[in-house]
Amino acid sequence: MNNPFARYPFIAIEGNIGSGKTTFCHKMAERFDCNIILEQFTDNPFLPFFYQQPERYAFPVELFFMTERHKQLQEHFALPNLFEQTSVADYFFVKTLLFAKNNLNDEEFRLFQRLFGVLNNTFPKPNLLVYLHRPVETLLRQIRQRGRNMEQNIAPEYLDEIQNAYLEFFKTEKSIPIVVLELGDLDFQRDETAMDTLVRLLDQPFEPGSNMLTV
Repeated sequence: MNNPFARYPFIAIEGNIGSGKTTFCHKMAERFDCNIILEQFTDNPFLPFFYQQPERYAFPVELFFMTERHKQLQEHFALPNLFEQTSVADYFFVKTLLFAKNNLNDEEFRLFQRLFGVLNNTFPKPNLLVYLHRPVETLLRQIRQRGRNMEQNIAPEYLDEIQNAYLEFFKTEKSIPIVVLELGDLDFQRDETAMDTLVRLLDQPFEPGSNMLTV
């Protein structure tokens, strides 16, 4: 199948916890032979402790995520002949800053922001950012269904905070096209026709700034 996203050498798929980012990336890679960049979040040794004691472990968990994401992206974009295929990632590096702002106290965040500013300039921004937006109730159900023990006590209020952080950021980011896909309960993992619909919606040029699409 021809790749309708060839106009976008680097696409980032974003969304709240449990929205289906990684599944969407796998579907894109299967259909269009994309390079795929998947976050290895389970490698973060602080994450289980963060969910139990967020105030104590927020800074090390966010610092680990930032350095690992930076290392992964830097290594990926150093590959020869990289842009002969579209690259699809299940995260946008700026998510590092959004989660940190939500999880850290003011003093920690000021330090974190300075480190982020240095690392954020060492690889390209995505040519297209796709945000998978779902209601919090759907996110909680999907989190329960995938059954990761450390995620089972995530509060709906925390998911609301993360969702709002993304949406506020999208109002200020004008340099790249952002597509917010309102998915509701759409199950593109099991329903290939649902994935067909998403591909058709995204198969168009988008102007920089935020673009809202409802499936």
